[in-house]
Amino acid sequence: MYSRSLNLRLLKPSTAFFEGRVGWAGLFLITAAIVLAIEPAIWLASTWLDPAYDSSGYLVFAVAAGLFGWSAASPVVVAGRSNRKPAAFLMLALSGGVRLASQILAINTIGAICLVVDVFAVGLLFRLDHRMRAVSPGWLAVVFAFSLPLERVLQRSIGYLLQEFSAQGACGVMSVVYSDTVCQGTRLIVNRVDVLVDLPCSGARTLLLGLLGFAVAASLVRPRPHQVLAGLALTLAAAAATNILRISLLAVGLAEPERLGGISVMEQPWHDIIGLSTLSLVYMIVILWAGQIWRPSGARRAGCQERAGKGSRIPIDRSTAPRSHIALSIAVLGIASVIVSLPRTALDVARAAEPAILPLTIDGHQRNVVPLSAREQQFFTQFGGSAAKAEYGPHGLLVTRTTSPLRHLHAPDDCLRGLGFDVEYLGAVFEPVPTAAYRAIAPDGRRYRIDVSFVSDQGAVTTNVSTAVWLWLQGRAHEWTAVQRISPEAMPLPERARFTGGVLAALDLARAIPVATSKGLEIQ
Repeated sequence: MYSRSLNLRLLKPSTAFFEGRVGWAGLFLITAAIVLAIEPAIWLASTWLDPAYDSSGYLVFAVAAGLFGWSAASPVVVAGRSNRKPAAFLMLALSGGVRLASQILAINTIGAICLVVDVFAVGLLFRLDHRMRAVSPGWLAVVFAFSLPLERVLQRSIGYLLQEFSAQGACGVMSVVYSDTVCQGTRLIVNRVDVLVDLPCSGARTLLLGLLGFAVAASLVRPRPHQVLAGLALTLAAAAATNILRISLLAVGLAEPERLGGISVMEQPWHDIIGLSTLSLVYMIVILWAGQIWRPSGARRAGCQERAGKGSRIPIDRSTAPRSHIALSIAVLGIASVIVSLPRTALDVARAAEPAILPLTIDGHQRNVVPLSAREQQFFTQFGGSAAKAEYGPHGLLVTRTTSPLRHLHAPDDCLRGLGFDVEYLGAVFEPVPTAAYRAIAPDGRRYRIDVSFVSDQGAVTTNVSTAVWLWLQGRAHEWTAVQRISPEAMPLPERARFTGGVLAALDLARAIPVATSKGLEIQ
């Protein structure tokens, strides 16, 4: 049984965050880290505040900060001298390399990854893995990584693959319930009701939230490599299965609402309740996995206390840094300053293109050209591509062309939220061409219906950016055009349909091939 004096000793100077003086070498290294990180940190914080990103990354940051503070406030319980200067240099070199790539390619998301490296380095410096309430510095950095706008990246890069996988899984489930289920790419026809597995249902959010829960658990239980592989496999399988379950429940609710008590599955709060209920199944799997690994016991904690209690407090290294270390640190600071001063040259600049020539009249309305804003003109000058805007009576038309869909194409809600609009995705329609529909409410209360279709130079047309990006990455479509139609929401459907028909005829889109139903364009 341990004495009171031992417990008091553990709460003395060994609880200090740092193990010794920073010194000039350490000061230069810290300054270099700040120089590399300050711009990515500002950008990341802006994504939390910018409605266009629709990000809750600040909540993840709060979780990571809470884990850090919870661990750092406990005493260090593993005795011994710790010299982590080599690790600090290695982390700075890695962070500098990432920051260099971001600066040259002008891709902010890459630059933000250097912050993940910094969190890992800070965790090592504070010896979080050697404290009473131990937290893995590496897994803490992974938790922080989820504060980046990863869902946006995932949706744009492999969103179509996730849609296809989810649609095929849901098709198998629904075929058991409804024998007449028809599967066409990402479209399911269930009980004669058309159901589209679009981007919101791709499973990206479920996947990321599931992996976030796994990372939080791993930071606490600090699993061994084989345990990580097992836990990761379980989490991925659970996320995929629960997303398929969620899509199947939504499909049943659309096809036969009475089977789910007559609730409207696409409206709140039922839509979110179904999503949260299925996500909770993923967290149950993660908790069960963590429970099999983590065996908290008094003996384990006592053993740590005993190791720290023998002899004196943790040794503090107060030696003066060699001049070579100071010189190297100054060189690192200089290199960091050069990196952040390099010119930004984006890799994915689109080919310069002439703006589309919009028709003089549509449905009897004369064209009124709307000039691009100064910010829009600057963007297309820097990154290529083109855009043209016009008004036709009460309607609006925006046509954007690009050979770099990752940079230029986006759904209407991305920019409208940034302008203060309240945007709601209404779903997709496939006649006369595949179209994603949105409701946008302006800050002054005016309501609009926005329809957008993405058309390739090969004649393919789709409702979402992820499909366009996937075909572009495969080399099956070089140039993409976003055709966005805007009308007052209160406008009668026949009048809106005439405007849409006029746009399609004027831009020769009537013969476009829907990706979701064209067998030649499906991922096999």
